[in-house]
Amino acid sequence: MELLSCTQNCLRCPVAFLLLAVAGCSALRLSVPSPVIHGIRGQPLTLPVHYDVSMSTSSIQIIWILERAQVPARYLITSVNQSVMPDLEFQHKFTLKPPNASLLISSLLLSDEGTYIIKVNIQGKTTVSATQKIDVSVDVPVSKPMLQMEPAYGAVEHVGNVTFKCLVMKGTRVMYQWLKDGVPMEDTSSYVFSMNNDSFTIVPVTKSDIGNYSCLAKNFISEMESDVVTPTIYYGPYGLRVFSDKGLKVGEVFTIDTGESVRFDCSADSNPPNTCAWIQRGNNSTEIINYGPYFKLLSGKVRHKTVDYLCRAYNNITGRGEEMQFTVIITPIDPEKLSQVTSSLFPLAAITGVSLLIILSIGLLFVWKRYQLHKAIHWKLQSRRPSTEYRRTPIFSGHEDAMNDFGIYEFVAVPDSSLPHRVPGLASNILHIQDGSCTIYEVIQHVPETQQDDSHS
Repeated sequence: MELLSCTQNCLRCPVAFLLLAVAGCSALRLSVPSPVIHGIRGQPLTLPVHYDVSMSTSSIQIIWILERAQVPARYLITSVNQSVMPDLEFQHKFTLKPPNASLLISSLLLSDEGTYIIKVNIQGKTTVSATQKIDVSVDVPVSKPMLQMEPAYGAVEHVGNVTFKCLVMKGTRVMYQWLKDGVPMEDTSSYVFSMNNDSFTIVPVTKSDIGNYSCLAKNFISEMESDVVTPTIYYGPYGLRVFSDKGLKVGEVFTIDTGESVRFDCSADSNPPNTCAWIQRGNNSTEIINYGPYFKLLSGKVRHKTVDYLCRAYNNITGRGEEMQFTVIITPIDPEKLSQVTSSLFPLAAITGVSLLIILSIGLLFVWKRYQLHKAIHWKLQSRRPSTEYRRTPIFSGHEDAMNDFGIYEFVAVPDSSLPHRVPGLASNILHIQDGSCTIYEVIQHVPETQQDDSHS
């Protein structure tokens, strides 16, 4: 393809130079990666160039030239083999390192924009040459844009307009793009854009225009997006409806039971919120009964069984209003329904009573156990307390002197007694307490004196 292009260009040469031109096309190929390069002001820039030679050469010459509109062409730098000869005016600005033909610009200025032309001459048996062009633009990066909205306080739907302006303090060749909710805006009949797209107006505003708007400023080397601005649009009321927390609604008719207290709410889509008025309609008369988004109806205080009401919503900013009429029918309580309610409450009451009885029984049992435990501990402590009478009274095992075994023994059991009892009129008492039982044994010994005297004799 490239050979065909070279051939087509050579056909334009005079016939006398046809063979020389064809030989040149095949011997030298000069190329650049991109015909357009965008540079940043104050930054260095390299113009890359590649060439191939398919013949023996004795010398290679590289020439760079700058062309600008309405300005004569300027030679920037040239080289022959390894010898570099810059223009003295630009000797510190442009750098060339042969045999590399790429040109380095040290620091770009806006005046460095233009078309850079490179010409390479190859000398061997014959001299061939090739030329390429690179268009260079120099830009300043854009700063973050500021978004202004007029009017700032908002606009009324179908009446007012809203204008957005995108302001950029720094940047060259700035292009503007408008976004709504992060998506590029589509052109519609209600959007009017300026010539350079840095502002647009919504004529007139509607509810659908509510959203987050931002401006994207960009050029060939940078882009920045502004902060989001949300316009205030006053609209409505739309979609007025009435609903209640109780009762049965069929269409615009509410059916409630006698004695019920029902709350009715009135709502609509509106900005700012609506001002609501509740109106009761009678025979050729109306009466305002409440202001606000809701009102409560006490069915027991209503004289009629069927009452017509009206909810009227009004937007003070847009000047628009909407109303909705509804009917309330008060019905007596169904005996079957009342019996169902009573029958459903009876099992619940029975379960509650049984539960309370069980809880009370468990509590009493716990208290009684605590009392018995306290009583047993007290009895044990009393049984271990020393007694002077107990120390003075001898304890007989029944295996000492047989004379001591004679007597009268009486066993007295006192159940569940906290203190020991004494039997009056007895000669001696022996107190014995057994752990674990509440029984007291008293052993009584009595020996007649006559029997004792006989034994001594």
